[in-house]
Amino acid sequence: MKLFDYAKADSAEAAVREGSTSDTKFIAGGTNLLDLMKLQIETPARLVDISRLPLDQIEEIDGSVRIGALVPNSDLAANPIIRDRYEVLSRALLAGASGQLRNKASTGGNLLQRTRCYYFYETAARCNKRVPGSGCDAKEGFNRILAVLGTSEACIATHPSDMAVAMRALDATIVTLGSDGEKRRIAIGDFYRLPGDTPDVEHVLRPGELITHVELPAPPKGRQTYRKVRDRASYAFALVSVAGIVAVENGRIASARLAFGGLGPMPWRDEGVERVLVGQAPSDALFGEAADMLLREARGFGSNDFKIPLTRRTLVATLRELTA
Repeated sequence: MKLFDYAKADSAEAAVREGSTSDTKFIAGGTNLLDLMKLQIETPARLVDISRLPLDQIEEIDGSVRIGALVPNSDLAANPIIRDRYEVLSRALLAGASGQLRNKASTGGNLLQRTRCYYFYETAARCNKRVPGSGCDAKEGFNRILAVLGTSEACIATHPSDMAVAMRALDATIVTLGSDGEKRRIAIGDFYRLPGDTPDVEHVLRPGELITHVELPAPPKGRQTYRKVRDRASYAFALVSVAGIVAVENGRIASARLAFGGLGPMPWRDEGVERVLVGQAPSDALFGEAADMLLREARGFGSNDFKIPLTRRTLVATLRELTA
């Protein structure tokens, strides 16, 4: 780990002033950042500690919910409002990491965690996300956990978060504070960027911009679930996951929201899949059509080819559960 300066912020405004340079990082729980610093993948010259800021509350406001960026994942999963009204989010959080990590990991940090691609972490390997322009060894290497949707010639990494997948299905809004004092509200669907030719640019935050809250609108109608397929029962990243919210009225699907993890460089949502379902009577044939729509541009890279049929089976099983 390289030497760095350390500052402790006593307000969000002080934090963004301290963190306005590109070689500064905010730290809260540190469950991802410290690992990256130890491997010298992240080498900030300065850390700004935001862990003591008053951003650890969950508030209900006019039917919506406002979540502070420093709310630990374990507290968010256990909150009665989240458990009762946003079951998909509580389930997704409990499916992620371990109890010890959930106690430290923050809501804002979870949104910003970096990929778990083996080649990103192996500093002897070529990785455009770590060293822009160096190449991508993952495409011809062991890519079992990597993306089949939204990839580019430069990168096939996946986004690792479970929480963000559920928040994508819930149409969350990310609230930020910039170093110039500007407050922004960013829909989660607009927050992440596809890799294209610049896989090192993963989101739309500006240097020094701090996530302060996440807002969830009133929960949509219907049943909610989060289904995660992984190599072992706990402490493993998703091979495929589905956050689903489906309402059935008079024997037909009235509304559907589906977001996917383990498939792309961001929490993946394709509204065309949802349109296939709405207005139709539930059936395995219909669910197969939805899977065809989702996977129409899917591409495997050898070790991860199995993800395509696995995704089909997982989506069908999830829709069966939600429409039973």
